[in-house]
Amino acid sequence: MKRLCAFTLLLASWSAVAGEFVDLRRATAIRGDAVAGAAKVAVCVACHGPDGNAVVPAFPALAGQHAGYLYQSLDGFRRRADPASPMTSQVQNLSDADLRDIAAYFASRRRTPPAVETTGDSPGARLFREGDPSRGIAPCQGCHGPAAQGHPLRAGMARYDYYPALAAQQPDYLAARLRHYRDGGPGDTSNALVMRGVARYLDDAAIAELAAWLAATPR
Repeated sequence: MKRLCAFTLLLASWSAVAGEFVDLRRATAIRGDAVAGAAKVAVCVACHGPDGNAVVPAFPALAGQHAGYLYQSLDGFRRRADPASPMTSQVQNLSDADLRDIAAYFASRRRTPPAVETTGDSPGARLFREGDPSRGIAPCQGCHGPAAQGHPLRAGMARYDYYPALAAQQPDYLAARLRHYRDGGPGDTSNALVMRGVARYLDDAAIAELAAWLAATPR
């Protein structure tokens, strides 16, 4: 109970300084039309690759990602309207239905298998599954599943569709996102706030180990 109260107070204080804040603990399922979305992604695949399988290491793969997470990411770019982000101009004229359709489309695509698959016993695998209590690092599998496919309770609760699957993701992108959270980069959702706390004790070596193992794990 004390933890819940503390988290609620933290969300309230964060909301006060971050402007519009999205509490994803009460998020609902995303309904979109994947067929309609296929006609709306021509610009997206220029950076994120055919069917959402990115080939540029800095850009995330979108294929096979959860629709809730994709929708919230797109809506976040539109909501924040950060002039420094190349995504701002891509989403500013899209409707909410457009975002849902695009999310549904990429969620329906198949992620390209990694070129080299993980052995399952690398330092990154152990850190992901067990964490490192001596450094205050929590295991990642609690929210992203033991094989990095998404939250273990995703099938039963819509709010967990907003936790991304991390397997077979671009390692450079993963490392950049973890550094962003660790270094206190901007975030305006409850999940982003959680990730800031989770990533705060990750050094560059640990981030590289996690990113390498996740990139080599099949989706």
